[in-house]
Amino acid sequence: MTTSRDPEAVIETVRERVDPDPGERAALDAAVDSLVDRTEAALADLDVEASVLQVGSTARGTWVSGDRDIDVFVQFDPELPRTDLERLGLQVGRDVLPDGHTEFAEHPYVTGEFRGFAVDLVPCYAVPDATQIQSAVDRTPFHNAYLKARLDDELAGAVRLFKQFLKGIGSYGSDLRTEGYSGYIAELLVLEYGGFRETLQAASEWHPPVHLDPAEHGTRSFDDPLVVVDPTDPERNVAAVVSHAHVARLTHYARQFLADPGVDFFFPPATSPMDEDAVRAAIQKRDTTPLAVVFDPPDLVADQLYPQLRRSLAGLVRGLENAGFDVLRGETWARDRAVLFVELSVADLPAIERHEGPPVHAQPHAERFYETYVDSEAIGPFIDGDRYVVERPREITSAEQFVAERLTTVALGAQIEPVLEDEFVLEVGTDVAVLAEAFGSELAAYFHPSP
Repeated sequence: MTTSRDPEAVIETVRERVDPDPGERAALDAAVDSLVDRTEAALADLDVEASVLQVGSTARGTWVSGDRDIDVFVQFDPELPRTDLERLGLQVGRDVLPDGHTEFAEHPYVTGEFRGFAVDLVPCYAVPDATQIQSAVDRTPFHNAYLKARLDDELAGAVRLFKQFLKGIGSYGSDLRTEGYSGYIAELLVLEYGGFRETLQAASEWHPPVHLDPAEHGTRSFDDPLVVVDPTDPERNVAAVVSHAHVARLTHYARQFLADPGVDFFFPPATSPMDEDAVRAAIQKRDTTPLAVVFDPPDLVADQLYPQLRRSLAGLVRGLENAGFDVLRGETWARDRAVLFVELSVADLPAIERHEGPPVHAQPHAERFYETYVDSEAIGPFIDGDRYVVERPREITSAEQFVAERLTTVALGAQIEPVLEDEFVLEVGTDVAVLAEAFGSELAAYFHPSP
């Protein structure tokens, strides 16, 4: 990291890059005004009662310069049937964003571009409070109102700094691929601790589980490493998605920044992807055996795909280790193709394995064990200490054989398993270097990891 001993100089330098300038703010405001007018006109044409509300970071002034996202919510009567909400919401969205397309979360909505901004036009219910939501997005207007009432210009600026810090350390994003911090969590943390440096100071001293309840109204307990009780819903942890790794990562980098500030924490230099030769060289230097299971991923959105991939990777690692192979580390990646990548420090085993039986005195189990193996191909039974022991032929002697023959016997993601039953490609050793074309950046991060 490029550092400077003067934290205020660093922060001022970063502010100049993350604070939207007057022209950027004016362009945003004009786009929002026009979108709201267009949305209200579309509702009038449909002769339906609904209100229009801008939400999200651009509504609260916490957006980072260059982020060009506008969220417009259309709030319908809670008595409106769900099918009508979806139908009317899509119709309004298509009228406002005729070149947009439909995306799917809990229910469909329209996303598109308007004057250079990415726009989500989302239907929701105008419920009286967040505990009566009918759809997950119904909470968002309450989040918006809570924060707008409490974030002044100074705190909004602190949020922008904190968001960029989270981006710089690779912890920003609450999707299930990242499992990091959402913008809403970032805002709540800054509001709770009172500023950017105050938030880093607090995070540097975190000892999970960390429990925060801004509204002091929580009604249930949680097992997550970071708990931030939703100030609009006493039964929800808004930080439930944040992984143990990202809680630890924020603590690590907060300590590092406070000890030796630098702009690179916010804007780290780009990591060069590895090419095939670099991957081969890294493997040869490490003297390990990597295995890569490569396949076409099922047609799922990222928030559905990555939990499936992680479950499959965990099942593969567990299966290999139960078979006696020593897994050093594993990762999973997906683009057009998906990869379960494991690296083994022990990938080949002897032709025989030790198998311990019960103590000799433990009848009838000991007699049954002895009779099972006395005329078998196994060496023994013999007595070691007070137990019968045999050395029997090992069915699987290499990790490559295990994956080739038993991959679909391990605990895989429900929608990954049928894909792997149908077809996969197994790359072993330095042959995994072929992945560099599609996953060079991921391989660079794997072989040169940072905290």
